[in-house]
Amino acid sequence: MDMNATSRGAEGQPGSPHQKPENKQEQQMQNSGREGREEVMAKKTWADVIQEMKNFLWDPENRTCLGRTAKSWGLILLFYFILYLFLAGLFAFCMYVMVLTLNPYTPIYRDRVALPGVMIRPYIHGFTIAFNVSEPSSWLPYVDSMHRFLTAYNDTIQEEKNIECIAGQYFIQEGDESEQKRACQFKRSLLQNCSGIEDPTFGYSRGQPCILLKMNRIIGYQAGAGTPVSVDCRVQKGNVSDLKSVDFYPESGTFDLMYYPYYGKHTHVNYTSPLVAMHFTDVRKNYFVPIQCKLNGKGIVNDVHNDRFLGRIVFTFNIGM
Repeated sequence: MDMNATSRGAEGQPGSPHQKPENKQEQQMQNSGREGREEVMAKKTWADVIQEMKNFLWDPENRTCLGRTAKSWGLILLFYFILYLFLAGLFAFCMYVMVLTLNPYTPIYRDRVALPGVMIRPYIHGFTIAFNVSEPSSWLPYVDSMHRFLTAYNDTIQEEKNIECIAGQYFIQEGDESEQKRACQFKRSLLQNCSGIEDPTFGYSRGQPCILLKMNRIIGYQAGAGTPVSVDCRVQKGNVSDLKSVDFYPESGTFDLMYYPYYGKHTHVNYTSPLVAMHFTDVRKNYFVPIQCKLNGKGIVNDVHNDRFLGRIVFTFNIGM
C-alpha cells in the first residue's frame, strides 16, 4: 500500500523532472524555426517578390490564375450569374405586380392635389417680368414665349380637334374610363387684346404687358362647385396706386364650367386648359411692383402662406421706359 501511495503521489505532482528538458527543447525548435523563416524572408530580393506576384497572377505549372483554376473560376462566375439573374427576375416580377395594381387613367392617391394650383405665362426668368420698352431685345423673349404657348389655342386647330360646348355647365362624359373623351374649344381669339392676333407684341411694346393664368389640371376636378372660378389681381405689398388698371379676358375673367372635369392625358388627348388673360394697362414704370393674382370660388383655397401656388400666384413687374 505504501508503494502504491507513493506512485500515486508522484503522478499527482504538477511537474516531473524529466518534462522540463522536453519543454525547453520544443521551445528551442520553435525559436530556430522562426529565425529560419525570418532569414529566408530577409534574403528575398525584389526579383523574388515580383516572381511570386507573377506566379500568383498566373502559375503555369498548376495552371491557376489568382490561385484558382479555370474550373474554379467558371463555377464562381456561374454561381454569381445565376444569383444576379434571380435577383433581377425577382425585381422585375415585383415591379410587374405593382404596375398591375395601378390605374392608367385615374391616380389612386390624389390627396396632395385635391385643390388647384396656378401658373402664369410667359415664364422665362422666374417670376420677375422685367423689360425696357425702348429695347425690343428685352421684351421679345416674352413675346416669343407667348406665341409658342398659344399655338395649340389657334382657332383653326381648336375647330379641327375640339367641339363647341354649352357654356355655364360641366361637360360630363359617361362611359368606360378608357374611352377617348371630347374636349371643348378654347379659341385664342377669346383672349382679345391678349390673343396676339391684333397686337403681336401682347402689349409689351407699349409697356402694357399681358399675362396668361391657368389652373393646374386635376383629374375629375369640378372647379367652383357649380359656380365659375374668377380671378382678381392687386398689388401684394406697397402702394395700391402702383396698379391702376387691369383688364381680364375673356371679359368675365372666369374659367367656364364647360372645360371641367378633366379626364386625364390618356383619354382627354386634345384637351387644352382654359386661360384667363390679364392685361396690365397702367402699371407704375421704372419700379418693382409685386402683383398677386388669386382664384375666387367655392372650394378654392388661396390663403396658405407656405404654398405660393395654391389658388394664387405672385410675380413682379419692372417696366422701364
